Amino acid sequence: MSVTYIPLEVRQHVARRAQYRCEYCHTQEAIVGMPLEIEHIMPQSAGGSSDEANLCLACPRCNRYKGAQTHAMDPETAHSVALFHPRQQQWEAHFAWQPDGLYIIGLTPTGRATIAALQMNNPVVVRSRQVWVEAGWHPPWNS
Repeated sequence: MSVTYIPLEVRQHVARRAQYRCEYCHTQEAIVGMPLEIEHIMPQSAGGSSDEANLCLACPRCNRYKGAQTHAMDPETAHSVALFHPRQQQWEAHFAWQPDGLYIIGLTPTGRATIAALQMNNPVVVRSRQVWVEAGWHPPWNS
């Protein structure tokens, strides 16, 4: 896999636009204690560009699980659907927080498939969210 150079000013713009949180799971950069990553929504291996319209901010966990995927299985309908596209879709149309803030709920086939593919409710992150909730840092209700 080749790594494309993305200029610092583009990286900074993508981070500011995302309000320094993962555009998939909404984890805040300040909580994870490490810089979030620039992610190609349409992977370069599938012809995606490094234009800002194809870049988003992702936590390392979401970025690793997404990889080169563009589609995944909706666990409710068993149909393959496109993953959530942060530049073209609104988070709130596809996801919501469970009232306790520990789990992300998929509201649509795209939301459910993205949660499953990116393992957005895996046990490790749910345990982390519990600590973040207790500290008053999570969830980002203004999502």
